[in-house]
Amino acid sequence: MNQVAVDFIKKWEGFRADAYPCSAGVMTIGYGTTIYADGKKVKKGEKITEEQALKELLRVVENDEKAVGLLVKVPLSENEEAALISFCYNIGVGHFKTSTLLKLLNKGDKVGASNEFKKWKYVKGKISKGLVNRRAAEKILFLTSQD
Repeated sequence: MNQVAVDFIKKWEGFRADAYPCSAGVMTIGYGTTIYADGKKVKKGEKITEEQALKELLRVVENDEKAVGLLVKVPLSENEEAALISFCYNIGVGHFKTSTLLKLLNKGDKVGASNEFKKWKYVKGKISKGLVNRRAAEKILFLTSQD
């Protein structure tokens, strides 16, 4: 599992033990969980421990990591993969699958692909400062090489 992605997502999502509506109005808990492993949606009034939240996070990251591995046709560094996993975690694999970011990446245009992160900054048609910041951080992570 890509630990860089796990740590990055934990930082951006933050932990919340009590269910809450995210900026899009979707009930969320833990580290950004909206749907549990059993397919049930998070409901108002639910609580989660940090240990349970980490399990949910790891489950979704594992699925997103597999999706990135299947969809991306070019070699990736650990940081590039981590940025894409975070992106998928936040927007969903379905959106990633049809994104211009993925199309450019699979053509080998990593710089062009990295410029696509910033386009995913809207919540209900309005620019979200939180998403602007997260996308900038994902782009930086994507473009940062490991030594």
